[in-house]
Amino acid sequence: MYRIGENVVRIEAEALRALADRLAGPMAEAFTRAVECLYRCGGRVVVTGMGKSGLVARKIAATLSSTGTPSLYMHPVEAVHGDLGMIVRGDVVLALSQSGGTEEILNLLSNIKRLDVKLVAMTGKMRSTLALAADIALDCSVEQEACSLGLAPTASTTTMVALGDALAVALAEKRGFKEEDFADLHPGGKLGKKLARVSRLMHTGDAIPRVTLQTPMSEVIYEMSRKKLGVTTVTEGDKLVGIISDGDLRRLLERRGKDVLDLTAGDCMTRDPKTIHAGEFAAAALNVMEQKKITSLAVVGDGGRLEGIIHLHDLWGTEMV
Repeated sequence: MYRIGENVVRIEAEALRALADRLAGPMAEAFTRAVECLYRCGGRVVVTGMGKSGLVARKIAATLSSTGTPSLYMHPVEAVHGDLGMIVRGDVVLALSQSGGTEEILNLLSNIKRLDVKLVAMTGKMRSTLALAADIALDCSVEQEACSLGLAPTASTTTMVALGDALAVALAEKRGFKEEDFADLHPGGKLGKKLARVSRLMHTGDAIPRVTLQTPMSEVIYEMSRKKLGVTTVTEGDKLVGIISDGDLRRLLERRGKDVLDLTAGDCMTRDPKTIHAGEFAAAALNVMEQKKITSLAVVGDGGRLEGIIHLHDLWGTEMV
């Protein structure tokens, strides 16, 4: 049976290679115009499609929205039963139909023209009614479907997904869409945690383990134990001057034994510890911790002012890995 699977993947891979060749050749001008049309859209990109093309359309709409191009999916049947109000002047309609003759899509054409919105089509039939009615038509034709019967949309939906991704990524590049923009649109889940700012995850206020230079080590140990972060910051006023970790404490006990309790935080701290700014990405904090083999980072602002502390466990939750 694996031979069947291999054949499916090879057919779809060949369809993608053919699509890439068209993008680099005969479809280059149309693709460029489509990107420009979507870029200049003053409203939303309304993506529509029926059946399997409709499922792909939902995915394209989601990808466009998550990469900085406001977009929504409109079901073509629901559209003629009231949802046509989703389209307003200034929008662009992106219609998907492999045959270019999907009745439910064609039923929308007169209304789209009436609203005077641009129509971009993705179709496998460049002489179809949809392609000829569109302001811009993009060719996502395939030599054959990967289905052994040649009926189930397989290679054709693969090329549609890829062409939608190509549009979304090209638009994001044209908009100058940056990592911080992506973070703003993905506040939840695994991506949200990786792209979250340190300021969102750090411990602040009374949750920060904090002692002064003169604090006896007995009180330092108590503060570390009470705040449960395996570390304490050492400050002069609001300024961070050092840090003491569980590891530092173990090494001191090995060398000095109980004499450690006669010392102060200033005697035992690590000066000039690694720090990070609150505006950095959480992923950057994780990278520093992994490289330096430490479990906590002090978060500082201007002039070394202590603003918070972030622990490895804050970053390595189930949503981060």
